[in-house]
Amino acid sequence: MLTTYIIFIVIVALLFDFTNGFNDAANSVATIVATRVLTPRKAVLWAAFFNFIAAFCFETHVAATIGKGLIAPEVIDPHLILTALVAAITWNVICTMKGLPISVSHALVGALAGAAIVKAGPGALIAWTIFKIAVFIVLSPLIGLACGWILMLGLAWFCRNRTPRGMDQAFRPLQLVSAAIYSLSHGFNDAQKTMGIIFALLMSVPSLQAYATHDGRPDSHQLAWWIIISCGLAIALGTYMGGWRVVKTLGHRVTKLQPYGGFCAETGGGATILALSQMGIPVSTTHTITGAIFGVGLLRGTSAVRWQVGRDIVTAWVLTLPVSAAMAAALFAALSQFVY
Repeated sequence: MLTTYIIFIVIVALLFDFTNGFNDAANSVATIVATRVLTPRKAVLWAAFFNFIAAFCFETHVAATIGKGLIAPEVIDPHLILTALVAAITWNVICTMKGLPISVSHALVGALAGAAIVKAGPGALIAWTIFKIAVFIVLSPLIGLACGWILMLGLAWFCRNRTPRGMDQAFRPLQLVSAAIYSLSHGFNDAQKTMGIIFALLMSVPSLQAYATHDGRPDSHQLAWWIIISCGLAIALGTYMGGWRVVKTLGHRVTKLQPYGGFCAETGGGATILALSQMGIPVSTTHTITGAIFGVGLLRGTSAVRWQVGRDIVTAWVLTLPVSAAMAAALFAALSQFVY
């Protein structure tokens, strides 16, 4: 009975990973679709491929942060994981249907924190990790904005003697590279969050701990390959299915993008995410790429950016942590009436 329950929660975790890719498809393909370098379907295939192979290219630092560094291990149990996942999925679906590119990462973190506080109080949270995540809620879009703006400025100077048509022709193939870099960084950071959740789930059940690691040792730092592959596939499939309302918001409504602008946004955002992921920080890929797109637009002046769209996006960002936390807290409180 317990094993069936755990398998069910693993499936829910992979569904969360799918909704992550579904909402964050916009992050990976919005610029390359907006600049018409690829058709929407080819763009999501390109992004999904690099989302998947990211699972095999890097160490699992972000998974370790989510699985062992966010909540005190003794507090984690299957019921807490399940309620957090259901709350995060619900918020993801609501925002995707409204075309809002939210931080799926922060929905998950907020939901885990909300359920943990109801179960064991604020002391259940590992303060340093929460602090790092909170700091980069603010910093990641600003870093992305700065990177996008600086790259765009440098590119404008370097190509100052080229015609706009010549720049478009030169950067159309280069944007395939930048989109690949960004999709790789997205799969690297975001798929690992679900890996961390499944790892934490299995480690909370002593009889199943051997299934969480590659060599079957609970103290091992190498996640089991089945976790890595399944999470990579789930996020890639979600990206392929793509939330087109969110793609439209980022790709067309924020600012008008050309191939060289898309190249700068994707390269700046991807480099930022890869660097922070190596530090084990579960940064928001949504915040980062949105900031980079705004940075690219700002080089043409403040009037080149639709600030009303930016306000709607930021409102969704601000609401994500408290709403997902409140939803998970309510779900956990209700579930605990029956299971504890």
